[in-house]
Amino acid sequence: MSDDHEHHHVDWRERGVKVIPGNSLDPNTAQTPGMNRATAINNARAGAEKIWAGTVTIHANAKTGAHHHGDLESIIYVVKGRARMRWGEHLEYTAEAGPGDFIYVPPYVPHQEINASRDETLECVLVRSGQEPVVVNLDIEPVEKPEDVAWIDPIHR
Repeated sequence: MSDDHEHHHVDWRERGVKVIPGNSLDPNTAQTPGMNRATAINNARAGAEKIWAGTVTIHANAKTGAHHHGDLESIIYVVKGRARMRWGEHLEYTAEAGPGDFIYVPPYVPHQEINASRDETLECVLVRSGQEPVVVNLDIEPVEKPEDVAWIDPIHR
């Protein structure tokens, strides 16, 4: 029985763990009006093949336009502030998240990120299931009063 690691030397110094300093993120990525995205992890910067990670900042009392990210899945982790998400064909659903909360956005879901605070910046970490900087901006007429949707754990009901 042979172990491939015995026969093929891997340069773990170059192909191993990467630490990207927070002050070295790359702002040259797809943007949505109302927010600033910056890349931390992608193929060019860290050798990642299947994921993208970075930060997103939404200024106080600001919101993005409606958009989706094609076939990519997105995870948003709220670091600071209060996020209000609207989603649906007419942005008819809404939910809020605060520091420590995770938000999952499935592929093709029309959505809008809103900073729910009038005076505090919303800061989040964003992870996507692919490398392509897909942002499809949408022209949607939102409903006036969206429905609040609370998440219910489907495993531990």
